[in-house]
Amino acid sequence: MLAGTGQLVRLALRRDRIVLPLWVLVIGVMAAAGAGAYETLYPTQAERAALTATMGSNPSLTLLYGPAFDLSTAGGFTAWRYGTLLPLFLALACIFTVTRHTRQEEDTGRQELLSSTVVGRYAPLTAAVITAGIGALATGLLMVVTLAGAGLPAAGSVAFGLGTALVGLVFVGVATIAVQLGEYSRTANGIASAVLGATFLFRAVGDSATDISWLSWLSPIGWGTQVRAYADERWWVLVLLAGAALLLGTIGYRLLPRRDVGLSLIPARPGPAEASPGLNSVLALSWRLHRGALIGWLIGFAVMGALYGSLTAGIGDLLGDSAQAEQMIQRMGGSESIERAFIAATAGITAMIASLYAVQATLRMRAEEVGIRVEPLLATRVSRLGWAASHLTFVLLGTALIQTTAGLFMGLLHGLRVNDVGEQLPSVLGASVAQLPAIWVVAGAAVVIFGFLPKAATTAWAVAALFLLISMFGPAVGASQAVLNVSPFQHVPKLPSADFTATPLVWLTVVALALLGAGLARFRTRDIG
Repeated sequence: MLAGTGQLVRLALRRDRIVLPLWVLVIGVMAAAGAGAYETLYPTQAERAALTATMGSNPSLTLLYGPAFDLSTAGGFTAWRYGTLLPLFLALACIFTVTRHTRQEEDTGRQELLSSTVVGRYAPLTAAVITAGIGALATGLLMVVTLAGAGLPAAGSVAFGLGTALVGLVFVGVATIAVQLGEYSRTANGIASAVLGATFLFRAVGDSATDISWLSWLSPIGWGTQVRAYADERWWVLVLLAGAALLLGTIGYRLLPRRDVGLSLIPARPGPAEASPGLNSVLALSWRLHRGALIGWLIGFAVMGALYGSLTAGIGDLLGDSAQAEQMIQRMGGSESIERAFIAATAGITAMIASLYAVQATLRMRAEEVGIRVEPLLATRVSRLGWAASHLTFVLLGTALIQTTAGLFMGLLHGLRVNDVGEQLPSVLGASVAQLPAIWVVAGAAVVIFGFLPKAATTAWAVAALFLLISMFGPAVGASQAVLNVSPFQHVPKLPSADFTATPLVWLTVVALALLGAGLARFRTRDIG
């Protein structure tokens, strides 16, 4: 039943030789990068006491980051600041990895060819689980090494790294079930991601509302925070995570023999004999392919914008007396006032996250190409550039829509808190929209990679991750201006904290157009596939 597992693991690791090390590195070092700034931001006991009194008891921050068990130490602050977000990112990476090497292989027909050989029935799923498991454990180990190397206590570092890795393994188990239920890879990803979103919501509501705190215990991410790294660790909670991962994985394996290769336990509904009027063009087809992801991103950005907007008016109180923390915010968002600097900084953060959607939507073209769904379209009157343009419509306009949504909700919530919606909403919305040229530069880079290096298209994630790391953590660790300038987000005017200047936005737009043109020109002449 497991014949050929070793060969499939080697194949999966070879296929993921760029993506897997990338997400291990980014997630694994992010916490240590933040831990190194704690001593600088809060050097005195008075500042740490103020931090505990403000941030630790703020319901909005608890909703986002989870409960703060000890903000008087660098380790406790790091566990609070990254204890929910990093497991969330790792869980997504694990879900996508399992789906990529199971259900996506069935979508393309490659799994059926492999199954006709001596490969065992359980070998593909086992190889996918091992590959994702290697990534999760490697991420946890890297966290332990980097956190301990940053001078944090070894026991807390082990608890934090192991807890994060086990949350990833829990969602490896969730993905093993999802790939049995959904007939297509995007359906399986949607099911598993919906479970992840629901568990994050349970954790957020349970942590921020004391009367229903039990909700947090329905979430594996909540269990990860309850390990209490650097704050009298609860090692027994790790057993819950390990047990949940094992139980979910067992269910996935039990469901596997109940279906045939290429089919699913939840059968897809047969489509109509003729396409609806709304599906009579290549643009309509692209809308059908992109709409699920776009709607999900819109919801997420609306929530994120509302959270940031609710925090803006009180950011000065949250930072307390820490001049260093205020300087860091102002370095990211300008120096006119701390509230305006915070708006500018958060507009940049939402833009960097929106650039991830731009990469995802761009790489949808490569997925269609690999799935041999492009060639039949191009055999009709559809041109290559017309097909690519239909997808890029949702790359460019989609990023504009989600960035605008974040700005609208952030401006609305901030305006309501300060009783000045009429002035604050346009100001915050303008700061968000001004980030679009930088986002489009990232999209242009992804199109260039898709056009020139289609087999290495996933390296577009590395480009986006590099810009994100530079912009988000460069100011905190005191990176030089030359390093910060590598990211296009550093060239956007820091509205509303700074004066509006059109020149950098024009140049960023020109760069984005040049990259898009170069990538499309190469795609027009290269072989499909």
